[in-house]
Amino acid sequence: MLTFHEATMLEFMGYSFVQKAILSGIFIGLSCSLLGVILVLRRLSLIGDGLAHVTFGSIAVGLYLQVQPLYAAIPIVIASSIGIWHLTDKAKMLGDAAIGVVSAVGIATGVILASVAGGFNVDLFSYLFGNILAVSFAEAALAVLLALGVLIFLGVNYRQIMTMTFDEEFAKTTGIKTRRLNLAIVILTAITVVLAMRVVGIMLTSALLILPAVTSFQLARGFVSTLVIAALVSILAVILGIATAFLFDLPAGASIVMVNFLMFLAACAGRYAVVNLNFFKRLS
Repeated sequence: MLTFHEATMLEFMGYSFVQKAILSGIFIGLSCSLLGVILVLRRLSLIGDGLAHVTFGSIAVGLYLQVQPLYAAIPIVIASSIGIWHLTDKAKMLGDAAIGVVSAVGIATGVILASVAGGFNVDLFSYLFGNILAVSFAEAALAVLLALGVLIFLGVNYRQIMTMTFDEEFAKTTGIKTRRLNLAIVILTAITVVLAMRVVGIMLTSALLILPAVTSFQLARGFVSTLVIAALVSILAVILGIATAFLFDLPAGASIVMVNFLMFLAACAGRYAVVNLNFFKRLS
């Protein structure tokens, strides 16, 4: 016999909007985790935060022009991510400095447009903090297509990406077309950041890129296992985060991030315990 919470959870899971939320959350989390591993290893983890600020500006553009914010955000954020890449590649600017420049312009644009339009409104705040239960069918389908694109891209270019991630100069000398790979990575990251704003909001988007990756680093040995564990951590965090939000009446986006953080703490504690156990074994 089902308990009240079990019955209520099953009923909750039966709604189509909840199923779309879980589906989009899983696939967006998958894309974030895989790209996040590459970005963190290349010391570009803050690109998610920078592009999130640009997303804020692009959403304001969409609301100001009275067009679907997603359609305005994707091309603007893609252009901004390419701009960050060109600043680091051509202008020889450090990655964090380039991210800071683009991020500042993005957030300033959003504030100015919001002011011109008469101030911040409910729509803009919903994008700031996310509303995964409001994901549309088109956004869910785009999340699935994006995840498939990321998986295919990594599968086809796995060895080249691994080499470039750990030593880009060596990759260039071996004939790997690093410019094309970098361009593809920044474009995929831009689209992922835009879609992630629906899951956790603009303010928490970078957490989806960083937390699964750093959790995986505590547990994995090797590049492939790092990608796999990061993906599993992200998917589990989305499912548990949505369930926690429902059971305790909490914001879904923030719950997903907090579950991610708790999993990171658990991984750190597990690694610390294993290291100390091995140390004491060597002493005995």
